Amino acid sequence: MTVYFIGAGPGAADLVTVRAQRIIAASPVCLYAGSLVPAELLAECPEGARVIDTARLSLDEIVALLLDADAAGHDVARLHSGDPSIFSAVAEQARRLDAAGVAYAIVPGVPAFTAAAASLGRELTVPGVSQSIVLTRVSTLSTAMPEGEDLRSLGRSGATLVVHLGAHRIDQIALELTENYGPDCPAAVVAFASRPDEIVLRGTLATIADQVKTAGVTKTAVVIVGKVLAAEGFPDSYLYSAARERTTH
Repeated sequence: MTVYFIGAGPGAADLVTVRAQRIIAASPVCLYAGSLVPAELLAECPEGARVIDTARLSLDEIVALLLDADAAGHDVARLHSGDPSIFSAVAEQARRLDAAGVAYAIVPGVPAFTAAAASLGRELTVPGVSQSIVLTRVSTLSTAMPEGEDLRSLGRSGATLVVHLGAHRIDQIALELTENYGPDCPAAVVAFASRPDEIVLRGTLATIADQVKTAGVTKTAVVIVGKVLAAEGFPDSYLYSAARERTTH
C-alpha cells in the first residue's frame, strides 16, 4: 500500500494532473489540507472513502492516520495545496513514514506562484532582464528562516523574487526589498490565484502595501517583485533565433 503526497494545485479544481485525479479516485482514504483544497476535487474521492480535514490536526495525529490506513491495506491520497516541493511540510511526514517502513510517492502539482504569474500574464524569466527566481517567505509564527535567507540578503541578486505566505507582512517586505530593488521596482500581489475570488494587485514597492491593505488581503497570497513584471523592449531569446544552428533530427 502507498501514501501519495499529491499537489492539489493553487485552488482551481481542474489545475491538477491526470495522475493526481486518477489516484484520488482510487484511494479509499483521503487526507486534505483544509480550505486550501477545493471541494470539487474532494468530490473525486470514491464512494465510501474516508475523507479527513487535517487543518486542526498535529503532525503526530496526521502520521497516525497514515499508519492506520497502511495497516488496513489502504492507499492514501494525501492532498497538499500547490506543489509538494514548496512549503508543504511533506518532508517531516515522509521522514516518519521512512522510519515506519511505509511506502510513499510524490505527485507534483501546480504551485501558487506559477498560477499567480499566469494571472499576471507574465513570464518570470525574461531574456536580458532576469533569468533567476527566488522562492522564499518571511518569518512570522512559523519556522524561523535560516541565517542568510532574510529578504535583504536574497534581494542582493536582483532576481525575480517570490514571497509566499507574507501578505500580512507587506510593509516589512516592501521596506526590506526597496534597499536593493528601489521604490519604483514593479511589484504584484495575487491572492487566491486561479480561484473565482482571485485578487490581482499591481504596483511598485512604494505603492503595493497600500493596495494590499485597501483590498484586505492578509493570506493565501504570493508577492512577486522584479523588473520582469514590467519588462519591455527586451531581446528575443536565443531558443528560437534564426541564427541558432538546428539539426533535422
